[in-house]
Amino acid sequence: MTVIAFRSKEREVVDPVSELERRLGLTADEDRARGMFFLGVLDVVRRESGEQAAARCLAASGERRFVPFFLYPVSSFLKMTFAAAEMLGPRLGGFDTAMRIIGAQATHDFLDSVVGRSFLMLAAGDPQRLINNLPSGYRTAVTYGERHVTWTKPQEGLFNMFRDFMPHTYHEGVLLAVLQAVGTRTARVRGRPLSLLDCEYVVSWF
Repeated sequence: MTVIAFRSKEREVVDPVSELERRLGLTADEDRARGMFFLGVLDVVRRESGEQAAARCLAASGERRFVPFFLYPVSSFLKMTFAAAEMLGPRLGGFDTAMRIIGAQATHDFLDSVVGRSFLMLAAGDPQRLINNLPSGYRTAVTYGERHVTWTKPQEGLFNMFRDFMPHTYHEGVLLAVLQAVGTRTARVRGRPLSLLDCEYVVSWF
């Protein structure tokens, strides 16, 4: 059985509305994400709170429908995920925990796709190989940001993200689910924001 451990320190209490507005203010028209991630958010909300809650999150995005591999504005994705995390937070243990769960769903949806399955095949069960391929995986999933990997130990490394619009807790969920996908017994991810859109993640497993 895979054991997943979060190691990040919870963020200081922030106003989600203010944080969302700051992030939206830095987006551009060409910053886009695949429809599968929008659909994944709706799946999480529908599973936890029902169809009416999912409909409210869809309305918050400003979009009407999604095709899995079509690209949609990241501003719409931000609006949807923040609405979902605020809605689910009381049920799931807080805004940040809800963001992690939404991030984990994004990984599951990507790895279930044809492109994602090819990444798993290339990794051949090796966590380090899969992490090394993540920057190219992100490039197929979104149009914005840069990601780099640096290894400090055979089973520990730094995953840096620059100009990524999602909160660091979202990507903690993403990265933990990535390690889980290749069967690591215990995985740890600790996110440390460097600025609003830049973050460093320490990833390790045993």
